[in-house]
Amino acid sequence: MVDVHDAGFIERAFFLGERGRGRTAPNPVVGAVIVSSRGVVVGQGAHLEAGGPHAEVIALDAAGSEARDGTLYCTLEPCSHVGRTGPCVERIVGAGIRRVVFPIRDPNPRVSGSGAAYLRAHGVDVTEGIGEEQARRQNAVFLTWITRLRPYVIVKAAVSSDGFVGRSGTRVKLTGAVADRYLQRQRAEVEAIAVGSGTVLTDDPWLTARGAYRYRPLTRIIFDWGGQVPPSARVFSTLDAGPVIMIVSAQAAAMNPVPLVSLERRGVLIDRREDRMLAPLLKWLGARGVVSLLVEGGPTLQRAFVSEGLVDRVQLIVTPQTMGDGIRLVLGANDHLKWSAAPSTKMLGEDLLVELDVYRNR
Repeated sequence: MVDVHDAGFIERAFFLGERGRGRTAPNPVVGAVIVSSRGVVVGQGAHLEAGGPHAEVIALDAAGSEARDGTLYCTLEPCSHVGRTGPCVERIVGAGIRRVVFPIRDPNPRVSGSGAAYLRAHGVDVTEGIGEEQARRQNAVFLTWITRLRPYVIVKAAVSSDGFVGRSGTRVKLTGAVADRYLQRQRAEVEAIAVGSGTVLTDDPWLTARGAYRYRPLTRIIFDWGGQVPPSARVFSTLDAGPVIMIVSAQAAAMNPVPLVSLERRGVLIDRREDRMLAPLLKWLGARGVVSLLVEGGPTLQRAFVSEGLVDRVQLIVTPQTMGDGIRLVLGANDHLKWSAAPSTKMLGEDLLVELDVYRNR
């Protein structure tokens, strides 16, 4: 049976960890709480940016001598390796912490159990597994990137109440102001967003996070296999907001090289591909430190991600509007989308956000 005090302090650590959301990539979000031997919180902290101090170190610094004989609660196994910062386990032992509680081990091969082993070898009592499912949800992005070597992929679509997402060649506005603000905040948290050439040709979007502060540059990826997007597209004027990558077939690039060379001179990265397989492309993005990818449109691109089994979460914004006709929302065969739990829902003004996590074997 889980001790109610342990559960409460772990919950507090989860809350603290959210302070780093959108700031720590490619690192996980981590929160930490130190409770003295008298049962009083004497230190707490959160990892706020990659290269910055870890949550455990911030909490230890806050606790000072009060940490001795206390308990450290953290949302991920403390690290045991030297990266951009030193190993947390040495600081924990040096501070005299008597007990460490965390929900899951860090799957990073440089840690993965060695942090817990170090603590136990130095006389620290270690408790694992409290809050495991919540920890996996909170760090789903990091866990996917580390274990699958690719970004965590979210497919997002706005759909009318009668099941349509748009009309071919015509820009259709479905979501309301509240949903728009929510989605801009999401853009401020993910590492990259992706759209197909049809979306760019129809909507000519900026693909930036507007109305929400973004801590890191935002990578924009345009899937333009046929090389149809013109250099005049607005997204190419936003390179100060982050990199723009165009995915083009090698054949199309060879047939019409001049516009692509012009874009390269302006700083756009042109990735010429011999085939349209997405899995190798995602591995390439993962190696570049892209840990999360929001696939915003259109339906053809989204179905391609589904068909290769590369979707981790589906977000649907269901609006009260009706269209009567147009492009229906069809993501793909059900065998590629097996839901891990019941969907979560949230009202965004008059729109309904439905989120579904895709089942994955661990």
